[in-house]
Amino acid sequence: MANVGMIDRVLRACVGAFLIALPLIMATPEQGMVAYGTFGWVMVAAGIVMLLTAAFRFCPLYLLLGVRTCPLSK
Repeated sequence: MANVGMIDRVLRACVGAFLIALPLIMATPEQGMVAYGTFGWVMVAAGIVMLLTAAFRFCPLYLLLGVRTCPLSK
């Protein structure tokens, strides 16, 4: 059951890609693969969650809150 609309999906995909890319772009050879340490890994994990919810058009948090950004199907 989809509960994420088209505009919401596009925004989630863009934000998710940004969250994944930022720590990777800002990393230096001394820091390893991800900049900002634990915070960088949290950003990457949040980005993956955003991309997955955009891809599957389903957000568990929306389900808990009773929010729906997509139109009801007939």
